[in-house]
Amino acid sequence: MASNAAAPFWRAAGMTYITYSNLCANLVRNCLKEPYKTEALNREKVHYSISKWVDGKPQKPTIRSDTPED
Repeated sequence: MASNAAAPFWRAAGMTYITYSNLCANLVRNCLKEPYKTEALNREKVHYSISKWVDGKPQKPTIRSDTPED
């Protein structure tokens, strides 16, 4: 029942549920005190590898990150 009441707010703002959820999670993480804030921000980082395929064979993968480099 609570999700039905909240749906119009994020829908009316033109957001998807994932966007709304990420926004709320960021707000909670930013409200934490140290050292919990740093730990939570470090867990948020995501790393992945991308491999290009040529002639049906994978090339050397490159490691990417969704967080900007400091």
